[in-house]
Amino acid sequence: MVLPTLGVGLGYRPQLHEHIMAAREHIDWLELLAEGFLPLTPRRRDLLDEISSKFPCVVHSTELSLGSADTVDNSLVTQLAELADTVDAPWVSDHFCFTAADGIRLGHLTPVQWNRANAAHMAAKARLVSQELGRPFLLENITYHFIVPGELSEGQFITTVLEESGCYLLLDVTNTFTNATNLGFDPVERLDSFPLHLARQLHVAGGTWEDGVLADSHDATVADEVWQLIRHVGRRVPIPPILLERDASFPEDFGEIMADLRKARASSAAQLT
Repeated sequence: MVLPTLGVGLGYRPQLHEHIMAAREHIDWLELLAEGFLPLTPRRRDLLDEISSKFPCVVHSTELSLGSADTVDNSLVTQLAELADTVDAPWVSDHFCFTAADGIRLGHLTPVQWNRANAAHMAAKARLVSQELGRPFLLENITYHFIVPGELSEGQFITTVLEESGCYLLLDVTNTFTNATNLGFDPVERLDSFPLHLARQLHVAGGTWEDGVLADSHDATVADEVWQLIRHVGRRVPIPPILLERDASFPEDFGEIMADLRKARASSAAQLT
């Protein structure tokens, strides 16, 4: 399926609202964190109307917990569908992980074991969610500090889930770089093992070092190595829409964020030259 080519976008955060509105000529689209807008109250609907009247918007969720043994939370899917309908989102996304167990929210994107049984289970849940949403559904590769050994590699697991579910990849290049840095593998080889032809969106963000570990903190400018990895992806497949995430340490000078947006745009344009 061919999805809209949105260009370069920014993750919407309330702290950046005024800056985003003032810079809308330089921001092509926004990604909305679902948990910040659900449940849909009248005040939130008014804000969504304001945002979506200025920008195309996609919806990004963190709580579907597709990797858990629990069944799909139908009430959450219904709310996500309503949110996506409200802003006419071209797609909705979540993660290759679980965030709940036995109905208890963990507050963390927790990795699953990469095996065939988990891949089949996650694919079935993702397929159901996509059908209920009535629009394309993307899944994002996560950061992790440990790997539970299984008979599949990360690339094989992601490929199996997407092929069996009919869903697409939200490729977080920063997450792969962070995992490679902390766990000592080659990020290029890992990216090449992913089904890049199914990527329909990219995430980039900046992280900081904490006690010798590169944290996926979304609180800094994007590392040069990440832009290099995006250019590598561009040599393999057309670069999907790029989304910059910034969740903390918001700079007083919005120009810092604008600089990363310009680098994202340059990375996309480099593929065309």
